[in-house]
Amino acid sequence: MSSILKGDKPFETTPSIRDKTLRINLNENIYGTFAEIGAGQETVRNFFRAGGASGTIAKAMSAYDKDFSDAIYGAEPDGRYVTENRLKRMLRHEIMLMEQRITRKNQPNKVFFSYANTVATIDFAKKNKGHGWVGIRFQIDPDEEYNEIVLHIRFHENDAKLQQETLGILGVNLIYGAFYKYQEPKKLLRYLYDHLDFDQIEIDMINFSGPQFEDVDNRLMSLQLVKNGMTEAVMFAPDGNNVLPASVLYKKNILALRGSFRPITMVNKDIYENSYQMFLQERDVSEENTKVIFEITLSNLKAEGEIDERDFMDRAELVCSMGHNVMISNYQEYYKVVEYFSRFTKSKIRLGMGVNNLVEIFDEKYYRNLSGGILEAFGKLFFKDLKVYLYPMHDTSLDIIINSENLKVHPRMKELYKFFKTNGRVVDIKNYNPNILDIFSRKVLQMIYDNEEGWEEMLPEGISDIIKEKNLFDYTPKETTKT
Repeated sequence: MSSILKGDKPFETTPSIRDKTLRINLNENIYGTFAEIGAGQETVRNFFRAGGASGTIAKAMSAYDKDFSDAIYGAEPDGRYVTENRLKRMLRHEIMLMEQRITRKNQPNKVFFSYANTVATIDFAKKNKGHGWVGIRFQIDPDEEYNEIVLHIRFHENDAKLQQETLGILGVNLIYGAFYKYQEPKKLLRYLYDHLDFDQIEIDMINFSGPQFEDVDNRLMSLQLVKNGMTEAVMFAPDGNNVLPASVLYKKNILALRGSFRPITMVNKDIYENSYQMFLQERDVSEENTKVIFEITLSNLKAEGEIDERDFMDRAELVCSMGHNVMISNYQEYYKVVEYFSRFTKSKIRLGMGVNNLVEIFDEKYYRNLSGGILEAFGKLFFKDLKVYLYPMHDTSLDIIINSENLKVHPRMKELYKFFKTNGRVVDIKNYNPNILDIFSRKVLQMIYDNEEGWEEMLPEGISDIIKEKNLFDYTPKETTKT
């Protein structure tokens, strides 16, 4: 264990904010700077109030003026200040100054840190509740390279003062967690909400990096955010790395495809390709201003009541390998997905789905928690001129193709469905491949497990190679016998 923890006894119960700050202040080896922009110096204030801060705080500052901020950290190419890039510039600049100004020879046991945040609190009109970036760059050992924890937050409170206080508590939790919970990243994540509630602040992205976090998969950390209720959705870029949903979706047209993708099949690919081409034919829609999102709901990630993290990794990796963005959400109902997208864009939203999914949307059991029932849900779902691109289904018992013209919903829903169909909200995908309609993920999975031949052709090009190479979904070579 590092020397910074020597003789430092942990708390048996959840420590108060003062306890956390005092424990850090009284540790003679922890030394660093605070740079807070946009909501006052609420985090460092807690350290000053606790006492003994002179041994911990090298500097506290707030370069609130934009010209001063640019003079210190450099101007951002996009002219924005509440960004991840700005935060990282702040963290690294302050550490550079620490290294330059503190002589290691005289302080051989000091471990340095820089804490920073750049945030925008609620505006005067109270239309935008505010968001920001918070992070820490720190050492655990004086001879070690620096570690970083960077996260994005969204405020839910409607008062600037409350938001400032919340940010101050979160900052203390982050600094404390970095030094005393770094060996258990999942617990560190939960402890960020010590003395906070989910309705105060949302963490919708987090990344760990550095020597202490070499074995941390940031995608799994993002999954924990959703699992723990810290956010409702997280997103991964085609390279498989965490990405802020707002940065991907902002002012974009959105095509969303929901599925289990376990694994992604030729049918999923056909739905995507046809839906995308249909979307591009609409007015004001182009490849440049459109994003395609493959969405997996958390309920589809559960096995025996718990989230199967390995299974999640397999699905996300395969979809990302095809060059797509993947979103993991806690939304069971489609209207909540649409509401989420509407946070970031006023442009067009389209859903690509199969017949079974559309029939399920018209099932009243999903809307019993709404005072307005299914009518309220559909008002939220279709209020933005939303359209559904409907992929047909092959009814093997009758040997017919089911589409929007002959699908059957509950008798009480017939007129409601007819209304949306007549108003062009449900559009059939007509250029589908009829030869693949009988491909189902569950069938492919069983074939993989049973070592049956032919499953490879049911998947998009290259997917079977990844499955075999990494032994995904319980795949084993034919010469190996399952036990």
